Amino acid sequence: MYEDYQNILEELKTKSHFRDLKDYEGKDEKFIYFRGRKLLNLSSNNYLNFADNEKITKEFLDWAEGKYSFGSASARLLTGTLPIYKELEELLSEMYGKERTLLYNSGYHANVGISSALCQKGDVIFSDKLNHASIIDGMRLSEGKFFRFPHNDMSALENLLERERGNYKNAFIITESVFSMDGDIEDLKKIIQLKKKYDCIMIIDEAHAFGVFGEKGLGVAESFGIINDIDLIVGTFGKAIGSMGAFVTGSKILIDFLINKSRAFIFSTALPPINVAFTKWIIEHKLPETLEKRKRMLSIAKIMGSDSHIIPVIIGGNKETVDLCEVLFHNGYFTLPIRPPTVPVGTSRLRLSLTSDITEEDLKVLGEKLNALTLVKQAK
Repeated sequence: MYEDYQNILEELKTKSHFRDLKDYEGKDEKFIYFRGRKLLNLSSNNYLNFADNEKITKEFLDWAEGKYSFGSASARLLTGTLPIYKELEELLSEMYGKERTLLYNSGYHANVGISSALCQKGDVIFSDKLNHASIIDGMRLSEGKFFRFPHNDMSALENLLERERGNYKNAFIITESVFSMDGDIEDLKKIIQLKKKYDCIMIIDEAHAFGVFGEKGLGVAESFGIINDIDLIVGTFGKAIGSMGAFVTGSKILIDFLINKSRAFIFSTALPPINVAFTKWIIEHKLPETLEKRKRMLSIAKIMGSDSHIIPVIIGGNKETVDLCEVLFHNGYFTLPIRPPTVPVGTSRLRLSLTSDITEEDLKVLGEKLNALTLVKQAK
């Protein structure tokens, strides 16, 4: 009965493409324990080391004093909205200077729920080709048309807009700010020019930038000074904030529309109240203390050739990438191989993600191993 699935799995194994869940023994801020070793974790989204932090956890639980339950037991539109949800939404609205904010259960829920609701029949989306799978899935679920422009190619985007914009009612430009597999930053200022010129709604996913970029940690939009020009900003709590969930902030009209039409919001049980409280507590009490650490982290990334805290090391083949991860494991580094379909065929890579407590000294041996690999490639 399952022969077709088994054959596909065997083919994945043959091509060094098979994935499985790993049995980690624990995590502790910038470290992970795996196969009996303590390793520097370079495959985490825990950018500010708030997750897996015993001191932070204890401090929060002492502060919370048993006020928040571990389950909401309802969707937000039923009995799942308690004061803490509104407090977090209002806090984010105030920080961004937006009219209203809405929480989602994850970044995936947000991206799927936003574009599938807003983009209706007769509408169109223009999306960066390297946008996250959740954005792609949201476009596919919408009733509108969508076009994908080459990554960060503003000339190609404008050509598309010039050719297609007049054929549709509402138009959306959707992109990430920091791209999770390449670590580069989209030309958001140019997109704003095109948004205004062609009368589009602009949606930015700041999943990997929220909590990292900007004086207040609001993302690339804050560091570029363009928050007011963006219609909807999406951010997640499961990365730099070390919590869980996501949000979208923008105009009251658009947020009200999502509350009424976004299936990913309407039909999901709300996040646990204690989780929402933890997110708000981190943003209010801990995020403001991280500016210097964040600046140092980004400066280290700059030395390693990246504009963000995400540093791609492209190897090419699947097996070679898997083998390099094993070499680094034996030298005290935890890295994971990133392979298709997450990245294009032939560009399998390491995705090194820095966290704010990692030092240049921590990366010394890593740099030596990667330099040696480069020399071997050149010799070939």
